[in-house]
Amino acid sequence: MNNYEPIIGLEVHVELSTRSKMFCSCSADYFGKESNTHTCPVCLGLPGALPVPNKAALENCMKLGLALGCKISDESRFERKNYFYPDLPKGYQISQYRWPLCKSGIVKVRNKIGEVREIRINRVHQEEDTGKLTHSGENTLIDYNRSGVPLVEIVTEPDFRDTEEIRDYAKKIQQICRYLGISNADMEKGDMRLEANVSVRKVTAGHPELVEGSLAHAGPTSVGDSSSTTRNDMLPPYRVELKNINSFRFMVAAVEYEIRRQIEALDKGERLIQETRGWNENKKQTYTQRVKEEANDYRYFADPDLTEMIVDSDSVKKTKEEMQELPVDKQKRFVASYGLSETQAIMLTDTREFADYFEEAVRVGKEYSLQPTKVANTLINKKFNRDEILPAKFVEMLVGEQEKGVLPDEELEKIIAQAITDNPQAVADYKKGKESSVQFLVGQVMKFTHGKADPNRAKELLTEKLSSRV
Repeated sequence: MNNYEPIIGLEVHVELSTRSKMFCSCSADYFGKESNTHTCPVCLGLPGALPVPNKAALENCMKLGLALGCKISDESRFERKNYFYPDLPKGYQISQYRWPLCKSGIVKVRNKIGEVREIRINRVHQEEDTGKLTHSGENTLIDYNRSGVPLVEIVTEPDFRDTEEIRDYAKKIQQICRYLGISNADMEKGDMRLEANVSVRKVTAGHPELVEGSLAHAGPTSVGDSSSTTRNDMLPPYRVELKNINSFRFMVAAVEYEIRRQIEALDKGERLIQETRGWNENKKQTYTQRVKEEANDYRYFADPDLTEMIVDSDSVKKTKEEMQELPVDKQKRFVASYGLSETQAIMLTDTREFADYFEEAVRVGKEYSLQPTKVANTLINKKFNRDEILPAKFVEMLVGEQEKGVLPDEELEKIIAQAITDNPQAVADYKKGKESSVQFLVGQVMKFTHGKADPNRAKELLTEKLSSRV
């Protein structure tokens, strides 16, 4: 079998959390609402209805672009993307192509072997969402409540080489959107949707080679249809788009399947075509939907109903000042200010709420000389409902344990590991389903620690360790 290298680009669509739609005053809160009740002549595309851009949506798009290291365009404008589909009442989608609001960013990701790689952002642009189709037997129902809801689309260059990079990137986009407060990015509700452009190229002795019919006789190709990618990038002459995938797990599975399918086809001497494919979760395979269109097929042209947008430096500066601290900046600060490890900082900044909880607990803990590392370790390792226990109460519990001399988790785990090693029969009994063996091991831990361990926590950690051995 020949060696091949995957060439993957991503397009991420994120619905913005604005009160109204992109170009009209209809409510953008459509999820779970009665069908076709949040509509008006503008989002239904009725003759004579004129769009008015949503300022909040444009500001949110700019925030995301800045968070991804993009350059904000001095001039930007909307265009009509023309195609026919039942969920598109106007017969075109208002989008951006030649004049995006944000261009040329960078996101750092880790691959399967832990290396850090840079993924280039081609552009972040604004557009409107389509209606929603529901297929029921021979009938298809259309709900236009979603039509016109503001979207941002984040388009990368074809820089991904494995699915771990894709997972890491998509999760970072979701995390950044939530930190900025511009979207819930809830994939189950369709707030965030993923599309991948997948192709493979042959690699010989560490050097990529063009497959037959390649760019040796073609022009530039990029996931973003941008001229920024040149022939020297040696991209394959086709790309397969995996459309509208709504979970990280499905995206990874779909891309991995598609890579295998393409390699098998090329090894058989088959010629791959440019197409759009969907993901069938039940069959665990992709399937053909339609032949993939090129940008020219959409006949983009500037929307005559919407004027050009001029973005001045003062607006960009003001937007930067209003932005929340980003996860990567917060992680660096936690390491520098609180003496945390990089791993601890990453875990504590998983959500803005978790990071805020930690900082409030550290602030309260100063009165009791609690070290930030102690607070961090306990928050990371101890499971409890933070919605029910305020940071001040959490600190009170932690101080109480400290005064009683209760062992911290890191010491308790070492003792538990020793108890498991010293009592193989109890471990064997647990594997046979004898739950009382756990209580015996808890007794051994309490005996070894002279009663300084929290028995409930010891049982919890023991169960976790034993379950991982079954």
